[in-house]
Amino acid sequence: MEQIRALGRKLVLMIIDGAIIAASFHLALNLRFQWEIPPEIGARWTENGPWMVGLYLLAFALGGLYEVMWQYAGVRDLTRLAVLVAIPNALIFIINAWVIHGVLHNTVMFISAILAFLFIGGIRFVWRWVRFILFSPQGAKKAPVLIVGAGNAAAWAVTLCKQKENFGNPVVMVDDDLKKKNLRVQGVPVRGIISDVPELVRKYHIQEIVIAIPTLRGERLREVVNLCTSTRARVRMLNDPQLVEKDTLKTRAGLREVNTSDFLSRDEVVLDADRIRQYLAGKTVLVTGGGGSIGSELCRQIIKFNPKQLLVFDIYENCAYELEMELKRTYGQDVPVTVLIGSIRDKKRLDEVFEKYHPQVVFHAAAHKHVPLMEISPAEAVKNNVMGTKNLLSSASAHGVERFVQLSTDKAVNPTNVMGCTKRLCELLLQAFAKGTEMKCMAVRFGNVLGSHGSVIPLFESQIRKGGPVTITHPDIVRYFMTIPEAAQLVLQAGSLAESGSIYVLDMGDPVKIMDLAKKLIRFYGYEPGVDMDIVVTGLRPGEKLYEELMLDAEQEKMQKTAHNKIFVAPPSEIDVSRFYEQLSELNEAAEHNDEGVIQCLEKMVPTYHPNREMLKGE
Repeated sequence: MEQIRALGRKLVLMIIDGAIIAASFHLALNLRFQWEIPPEIGARWTENGPWMVGLYLLAFALGGLYEVMWQYAGVRDLTRLAVLVAIPNALIFIINAWVIHGVLHNTVMFISAILAFLFIGGIRFVWRWVRFILFSPQGAKKAPVLIVGAGNAAAWAVTLCKQKENFGNPVVMVDDDLKKKNLRVQGVPVRGIISDVPELVRKYHIQEIVIAIPTLRGERLREVVNLCTSTRARVRMLNDPQLVEKDTLKTRAGLREVNTSDFLSRDEVVLDADRIRQYLAGKTVLVTGGGGSIGSELCRQIIKFNPKQLLVFDIYENCAYELEMELKRTYGQDVPVTVLIGSIRDKKRLDEVFEKYHPQVVFHAAAHKHVPLMEISPAEAVKNNVMGTKNLLSSASAHGVERFVQLSTDKAVNPTNVMGCTKRLCELLLQAFAKGTEMKCMAVRFGNVLGSHGSVIPLFESQIRKGGPVTITHPDIVRYFMTIPEAAQLVLQAGSLAESGSIYVLDMGDPVKIMDLAKKLIRFYGYEPGVDMDIVVTGLRPGEKLYEELMLDAEQEKMQKTAHNKIFVAPPSEIDVSRFYEQLSELNEAAEHNDEGVIQCLEKMVPTYHPNREMLKGE
């Protein structure tokens, strides 16, 4: 039904445009001959007019004029119209000079082109104005809005707000370009620079702020978002105007809520796409834990590099199925994605998968990662994280895998919890295994990711929505954060470096104090910490550290830069391989019972592990 409507709209516009072009030619002829068109000239126009009009309409259709949403049109769309008028006019000029030998006057073609541009553009903007007058709600009844930015995007934001009944009324703008001060954009005055936002919010009784500068990135975006959220006004971001035609509710809405990625924004990751494509394009790629937060984003990024087949391996079928449906909606039903259900603990199942599909690249994201839960069930952490990784490495190597990329964590550095200790063992296992295989093995170590399952931010948001209080474990606790897409992209980039046995460490930026993060989130939701909503300190949980580290002391001394400015590489650890595998066998036996024997084995294998834990009573 939507396609039929769109086709009908396009046909109506083409008929109207055809009539306008014909009228423009006729008016140009009258102007040229002072309203007394010679009969022979009129006959020439009647004979040649249809193909000239058709040439214009063809140019309009091929040039995308009928895909423009004129209620949001700006200078870019008028420029497009001018070019699409000029192209057929130039072709008509050439045909007139070389094919039909001057039967049309050059002045007529020039005047008609100007008239066509003015009439076609004018009628669209008049219709936009009429729609606004007839259908938009009265601005005075709407909440006052401040727009951050005074460029093309801000102009589109003003139009959007005026047309949508549930959006506010723009009354003032700010922009750091001093030349724009006291000018007006779509009738809205520019009254200051971005640092003036708090003052203008008070002066104009602003209830909502719309950030309309699409080019804001990294630290500057974080500064602007933090400034706006500190006013306690509602803060929203403008979606890219070019996405408004996409068939999703989010983009049609035009505005979106600010999220934690915005006020913890980091500079955009620049990838060496060619280097990633070299090892992914045309290959069969397996992602374990592919339905999880990081695993699913890895899959989304991998599919962009045209693998021969993407295998999503996960024990939990619901998330994996949802990812499969998402990829099919995005890339079509024939997208080369296969979901495989299974556990990395099951060596036979892994061998079946490798024998049937022959993956060439493996990304290992499957793991138990919840710190407090693994303190209670250390044996399960060992079985899944350590022994599961050993199973996967063995199967991958035996079946000719070219490259094996394991995801690690900053909790593996000087671990105080079982989860971190098992992940450190996985790093050591991978480095030991790399000594005896042609398969390129590497680990990628990074910190917390925003919005992942079980992370602190969804917990805070849930507590705030319920009215508080917000709980943190210690007032001085700090963590490293990056977005899920950034983490996935850097993992793919690290995988292209391919120094077997190495641990790649991602640049996580500056650590974030969790207390500050809680306060920002509370203000983001319109409350004042300690006034409208309390923050309660509950004490460190078993296995939790005040701060995380990305590198061991020994690694810091030898840490080297790579070709990518956000990826560093630590050299392989010195490992007595035979002794390591003996201890691994002892750990496997200890994991048959969920008791302190598991912890004792872990302490022997990882000297930097200093337990900070409690076992459940009765365990």
